[in-house]
Amino acid sequence: MTELRAILFDIDDTLCDTTGFARAARRNAVQAMVAAGLKADPELVFTELEEVIAEFSSNYEHHFDKLLLRLPRESLASLNRSLVVAAGVAAYHDTKFRELKTFPGVHELFRDLAAIGIRLGVVTHGLAVKQAEKLVRLGLVPYLDREAVFISDEIGISKPNPKLYQLALRTLALQPAQVMYVGDNPKNDIAPPKKLGMVTVWTARAARTQPSPEETPDHAIRDFEELRALLIAKYGLKLAPTAVTRA
Repeated sequence: MTELRAILFDIDDTLCDTTGFARAARRNAVQAMVAAGLKADPELVFTELEEVIAEFSSNYEHHFDKLLLRLPRESLASLNRSLVVAAGVAAYHDTKFRELKTFPGVHELFRDLAAIGIRLGVVTHGLAVKQAEKLVRLGLVPYLDREAVFISDEIGISKPNPKLYQLALRTLALQPAQVMYVGDNPKNDIAPPKKLGMVTVWTARAARTQPSPEETPDHAIRDFEELRALLIAKYGLKLAPTAVTRA
């Protein structure tokens, strides 16, 4: 059995429920815009906002501006457009401050893995500052190997290009079989590292798609306690069998 030396993770819907959080934050933003005077049915506004995000991508920085352009002109009668947008932005970020949290067991597993010398990192798609902010807000930075944070926007390589994973292997100076990758998206997170010979783990908790036969992972888990048990039983890592809850 090859010794496992590093574990890399996706962020969104792997370490935290990004999809669920974003949906809640957008609903709160719409409610705040209506409370600021926007004259429109909140459900219709939310549906329109979802269309804007689908069309311009979640990384676009002016969703609310585009949203207001698509609503009937009378929706903004006698209102200052910038103040309505600001109400939505503030509500979105307030939700982020309150509700963006790791899945249960993540902190405890990261702490215990770092303590036994396993190198921890992320390979994630998205804007550099946006993805880095998530790591900071989730409180995971102290456990990460600073050489093992790979964000597509910083590197110029996006998932599912296997070059992103090859770069991680070269940087860490490890063989593929020494590195595990944990992610939720079969196309982006399982197929590319599996092709390179890395150990692949699909986490089903917040996954939106099932693996195809070509994307079959080495392991499938539902939560981070299952990952802990797998690391103990299959890879011989000296971890406590159950997490100790943080004070």
